Amino acid sequence: MKLYRTQQGFLVEKDDAFYPVKEQQWDNFLNDDRLYEKMLEVTQRTSPDAEAGDQLQHLLAPIESQEIWASGVTYFRSKVGRQEESKGSGGGEFYALVYEAERPELFFKSTPYRAVGPGGKVSIRRDSTWDVPEPELTLVITSSGKIVGYTIGNDMSSRSIEGENPLYLPQAKTYDGSAAVGPCIYVTKDPLPADTLIQMEIRRQDERVFEGSIEISQMKRKPEELVSFLYRECSFPHGSLLMTGTGIVPENEFTLQQGDEIRITIEPIGTLVNFVK
Repeated sequence: MKLYRTQQGFLVEKDDAFYPVKEQQWDNFLNDDRLYEKMLEVTQRTSPDAEAGDQLQHLLAPIESQEIWASGVTYFRSKVGRQEESKGSGGGEFYALVYEAERPELFFKSTPYRAVGPGGKVSIRRDSTWDVPEPELTLVITSSGKIVGYTIGNDMSSRSIEGENPLYLPQAKTYDGSAAVGPCIYVTKDPLPADTLIQMEIRRQDERVFEGSIEISQMKRKPEELVSFLYRECSFPHGSLLMTGTGIVPENEFTLQQGDEIRITIEPIGTLVNFVK
């Protein structure tokens, strides 16, 4: 099942039918260890609305008060990319060490008001010269630490700033428009299959300038492992979203430009489309 947040309210999608949700507070509805069962109950006690699908033209980011966090260096390609960008500053070895370490790299990514939803405009920093999107499977987690769903995340990153010094990571990662999430939350009782594919396409003036894909089986760390470290000493009264890292890294000569279209697809979640501001 899928859960959408729109300008008109919330929708549950099941078997290509849409069911309006009467709950008025996104935080209350989402932050529930029984989210799957609760959504199923909505479909059982509510009649499908044939016109509700029109609301998908006005999607919002599927967050309200949830913090967005992110994981780094969880794929081998990411490790190599970070080493390449930081070798001039002597910081490349840090990424090799964290890739093999027991403790993962976790960092705060975005507040809700800095994030954008489907169709929204992501940003590249004015003081950066090398910028890329990072397509990531994103976990939806309740305040108790239970993974109840999945969405798609775009972890916008300034490689030029991060490459200057690893200590500049917060500036490279956290700024207005640095994160996009959506288009929905995919809720299932079972973990996603290991062969789930993350795909990204970047288009510029109607031409494809980059494409790449990777299976989540290539992720070095399990989602539950990442959550366990995130929740060790942090509380999340409304739950949280956790981006799980990227294995798709454009070549070093590539950088985003204003107007680029970024399309990230993870089935069965869907496709998150954003444009560079």
